Order: sequence, then C-alpha cells, then structure tokens
Amino acid sequence: MTTWWRRPSRPADPLIADLHDALAPDRVRNDGAERSLTSHDASVFDGGVSGPVCFPTTTGEVQAIMRIAERHDRAVVPRGAGTGLAGGAIPLGAPIVVCTGKMNNVVQIDLENRIAWVEPGVINLDLSKQLRPKGFHFAPDPSSQQVCTLGGNVANNSGGPHCLAYGVTDAHVLAIEVVLPDGQVAMLGGLEDEPDGLDLRGAFVGSEGTLGIATKIAVRLTPNPPAVRTMLLSFSSVRDAAQTVSDVIASGVVPAALEVMDQPMVTAIERYVGAGYPTDAAAVLLAEVEGLDAGVDIDVAHIDQIGRANNATEIRLAGSDEERAALWKGRKTAFGAVAQIAPDYYLHDTVVPRAKLADVLEQIYEIVDRHEVLVLNVFHAGDGNLHPLLVFDAREEGTLERVHAAGAEILRASLEAGGVLSGEHGIGVEKQQYMEELFGQADLDHQNRLRQAFDPACRANPGKVLPAGHSCADIQALRDVPTGVWG
Repeated sequence: MTTWWRRPSRPADPLIADLHDALAPDRVRNDGAERSLTSHDASVFDGGVSGPVCFPTTTGEVQAIMRIAERHDRAVVPRGAGTGLAGGAIPLGAPIVVCTGKMNNVVQIDLENRIAWVEPGVINLDLSKQLRPKGFHFAPDPSSQQVCTLGGNVANNSGGPHCLAYGVTDAHVLAIEVVLPDGQVAMLGGLEDEPDGLDLRGAFVGSEGTLGIATKIAVRLTPNPPAVRTMLLSFSSVRDAAQTVSDVIASGVVPAALEVMDQPMVTAIERYVGAGYPTDAAAVLLAEVEGLDAGVDIDVAHIDQIGRANNATEIRLAGSDEERAALWKGRKTAFGAVAQIAPDYYLHDTVVPRAKLADVLEQIYEIVDRHEVLVLNVFHAGDGNLHPLLVFDAREEGTLERVHAAGAEILRASLEAGGVLSGEHGIGVEKQQYMEELFGQADLDHQNRLRQAFDPACRANPGKVLPAGHSCADIQALRDVPTGVWG
C-alpha cells in the first residue's frame, strides 16, 4: 500500500525542534531567505546574522519562545515591520528573531474611557483609520505610519509631525503586557490615573527590545479636532524659516505641527508627488493648528504675522481638505522621494534647542560640503528634531565612508549645541558609541542596572543601545554563531 502522506520528521536541531513543538512548523522559518530578510532593517547598517525566525500569534507562544531561548541559552530579538532607522532590529550573534506582525488585532476599543487595547503588530495608520469614523485617532504619526507597527513605536518611543502638540508615543501608552526574557508575563502601568509603584511602563517605552517583548498595549485615544487649518509659508533662507519656528513657539502658540523642508527636499517631493510646494523657495514651513474655529483663525493670523516679520515670501492657507491632504502627502512621502536622486540614504535623528536650529543647520551644510555628500533636510522644527538625509550611492567606492564621517560630525555638532542623540528613531547600533559623549559613567551604569533587573542574563536584543564596556550584553552579542543554526 502506498503512503501518500507522511508526518514531517522532527528537525535534527534541538532548538528548531522545540520551536516547532511550541508553534506551528510553518511559523518557524530557518531557511536562508527568511534569515536574510530579517538580518537588517531600514537603516544603512548591516552585519546582522539571524537565527530561526518565529511568527507567534499569542502571548502564550511568545512565552514559549522565551522559555525555549532560555533553555538553549540563545538571545532573542523582537521585530515589527523592520522600518527602524538606527539598526535596533538587526540581529547580532544569530539570535531567535520574534516577528510580531501576525499579532495584529485591535482587541478592544473603549470610547467612553478613550482607550484601545491593541496587539504589537497593529499598523499605526490602520488604527487611526479604524478610529476616525468614531471621532478619534492615535496621535503619534511617524512618517512610516503606513507600515510601522505599534510595537515598534513603543520600542523606539516614536514621534511624528503632530507630536509637537500631542507628545510622542510615551504620552499615549497607559499600560503594556510584556513577556519578560524568562517567559513570565508582567503588566506594566495601568488604566488608573496614577498607578502604584515605579513607572516601569515609562522605562519600557523606548527600551528598544532590551527589556522584553510587548504583547498587548493600552493606548490613549485622541479626539478628532473640530477645526484644522494648514498653512504653507515660503522663505528665501532656511534661517528665516527656522527663526519663524522659534518665534511662533516663543509667542505662546503651540501648533499641532511645524515642519520645515529645504529646497533640495522640496524639489524632490514635487517631482515625486506634486504636492504643490514652491520649488523656488530656499525653505518651506508647513504649519498646522487645531481647535475650535475661532481659536484656529486667531492662531493662523498670528503665524501669518510672525512669518511676514521673518521675511516670508509667500503664505498660503489650504483652501480645502484635498489641498491639505496634498500638502501632508508631500511631507509624508519625503523619504521615498529621495529615491529619484540616489538609491541610498542615511537619515539622522538628533534634537537641538530651537534657538540653535539655524546655527546647527548651517553647520550641517558645511559638514556635508566638506565631505562631498548631498544632504536634503526635512525636520520636526517645532521640537528641534532634525532629520538631515545624506543621499548617496553605496556602490561608488569610498562613498559610504564619507557618509559615515559626515554623520559622525553632525551628531557631535548637535551634542555641542546642547542637543541629544535621538528624538524618535532610537539608539540601536547607530548611536551606541556616542552614548558616552551624552551620558556620564554613573548614568550608563544605572541604565545597565535597569536592564539587568529585567533581563539578568542579557539575552534580550543584545549589543544595542549601551556602548561597549557598559553593557552586560557585550559578550552575548559578540559570541560565535552556534553550530546547527543553518541546518
């Protein structure tokens, strides 16, 4: 008798066999293609080596993965959509990669209390699309919001243009269900106004996967504003645009968003999507105010006055929802627009005091000219969050070295101006070596102690955030790839 079906044999690798027992075999991938896809993120950094890739669908399955990893003494790296720009999701030392994209359910929406429970794989923009007809939205709006996940937003404490008024992700997360590295489940934070004890929720947001894996998140819902006005101000110099931003905030007006783009970026956007930006301006400022009709009209007049005092060459108010959407489409597709210029870009993410914006921007232009690198600037000007894009072709010999050299100088220029290393992209591997230039030895020691309190064995996303010599995970991240991983 011919046997037409045979149960798949148990994998020879004990780790893979245990993972198959915990998850359906088709949700444990150990092939070269899947490992290659998860060996890098959207950053310019490479060198990642992925071990088996798992796709859990429940908290229980994440627990099982963590316990298996502990039993086999293997590190674990959580991964969302892979849109990170600091190398935070790059797997070092062939860890188990836990992709949370299949955990993508909006579990509960509580409009009365303005809270939603979501799984980490929910796409940022999808949540707002589901909420808007109900009169609400999720306020943090990263430029990658069409693809980035809420778990990734929590990991990096992501921001976005409208976080000037509403705050970054941390301000919109009330509680997090977390699977710790030993497989235990902990609830950090709570739905009450002032949860008892230490703010472990706040410690987890922005921890970049080094403290555990979020499996459910309680997010705050923001009511849709009754009125919105969007303005486009054009300037003959970037300094005038930056000064306008500083003057608007100093006047007491806090718009929902203040975004600046320089001429090279505006030109790239116009060629890409035709948003209606003036390509002859040295810089444009996209300003948006929200609130009651009378209030937003007052704010628009105030910004108009300040813009004219700073030599604005044109001030335009979006006359329809379609025009407003076109202006924001241009801003949201800025990074994609640079593909017309060169195949690669290195996007920075430092924060400087608003009063130093113009000075640091002038330094950036000088730095890139000296290193013969092209830069396009687009940034959250209202909170001083700079995003210079160094655009290049990595196939040209010596280019990547010049790009990294220019990037290092930009980071140091931001720190010397009194700024910080990251506003929303995280530290990852990109800014590790600069942590000692921002923090003292005692600061780094306490950050490491916090990490060890959650993860004594340092198996959660090792080799990230803390610099060499200050991380309990140094050896874990650099150890040899275990034999049998590629079987």
